[in-house]
Amino acid sequence: MNATAKLDVYSRVTNKILADLEKGELTWLKPWNAEPAAGRMRRPRRANGVLYRGINILLLWGSALEQGFASPFWLTFKQADALGAHVRKGEKGSLVVYADTIHKTEADKDSGEEVEKDIPFMKAYTVFNADQIEDLPAHYPPALPESPAVLVADRDAALDRFFRNTGATIRETGDKASYSVALDVVKMPPFPAFRDAESFYATLAHEMTHWTRHPSRLDRDFGRKKWGDEGYAKEELVAELGAAFLCADLDITPEIREDHAAYITSWLKALKDDKRFIFSTAAHAQRAVDHLHSYQQQEEAKLVAA
Repeated sequence: MNATAKLDVYSRVTNKILADLEKGELTWLKPWNAEPAAGRMRRPRRANGVLYRGINILLLWGSALEQGFASPFWLTFKQADALGAHVRKGEKGSLVVYADTIHKTEADKDSGEEVEKDIPFMKAYTVFNADQIEDLPAHYPPALPESPAVLVADRDAALDRFFRNTGATIRETGDKASYSVALDVVKMPPFPAFRDAESFYATLAHEMTHWTRHPSRLDRDFGRKKWGDEGYAKEELVAELGAAFLCADLDITPEIREDHAAYITSWLKALKDDKRFIFSTAAHAQRAVDHLHSYQQQEEAKLVAA
C-alpha cells in the first residue's frame, strides 16, 4: 500500500480541501462555478433518497465535479447489486465517511471495577454515483419532494416564508449585510439593491447561519476577539459552509463573496495545523442548517394543530 493510501480519513479529506484552497478555489462553491452537465449541483443523496450531511456533502460535490456526474444519488456496490444493477467495470468509487463508536469494557484504574466506555472513531467507505451504474431499475431513483420555485426577477414567497419562520429580526436597510450578536439583528441591503433574487437569498442564508451562533440558540463561540483573527475566520467558514448547504436545500445558487480572499490564508493555516478542523467546522455548519430547518417543522406543527 502506497503512502497516500495509508493516510487516515481526516488527512485524506483535509488534503483535498487544502489542494482546492491553495488554487484559490472554494470546494463548496465549485459545483456551481463549474457548470456541471445537469446545471446546478444538487445536494448528494443516499440510495434511498436521504440527504448526505456535513463533510460528506463536500466530498461528493468534489467527486461529482471532477468526474462530471449529473446524478445526486450515490450507492454502495452492494446497494447497486441489490437493485439488480452493477457498477461499470473500471469505475472508481468515491470516499464518504461515517462516525461510529466502539463499546469497550475495561478495568477502572482506581476502583479496579469493569466499566463500559464508548470510543468514537471515523471510518470510510466507498460509494458510486448513479451515473457509474448500469441497469438500475425503472423505478429508481426514488421520488423526491419538489424544490421550491426560485423567481429570479422577484421575491420568492416560499423562501421569504422559510426565513420568516425562524422568527429572526431581519432589517433591509443600509448597504452591508451583517449579523450583530449584541443586537441579535440581521441587516441586509434592500432587496432591489441585489442583482437578482438568488443573490439576495444566498447572502441572507450566510447571515442567517451566523444568526444561529447566538447564546440563546447554538451558543457557538470560537473565541473571536476582532475582525480577521482565528476565531473570526473559523466562524466565517462555518457561515460559508452553512450557506452552501442551505442553498443546496433551497435550490439557490450560493453567492461568491468579495471577502473570501481575506480568509483563505487563515483557513489554509487552520487546515494545515489541525487535520480535523474541516470536519468540526462542517459539523458546526450542519448543526446551524438543521437549526434553521427546525423552525419550519415547528411552524408546520402549529398549522396542523390549528
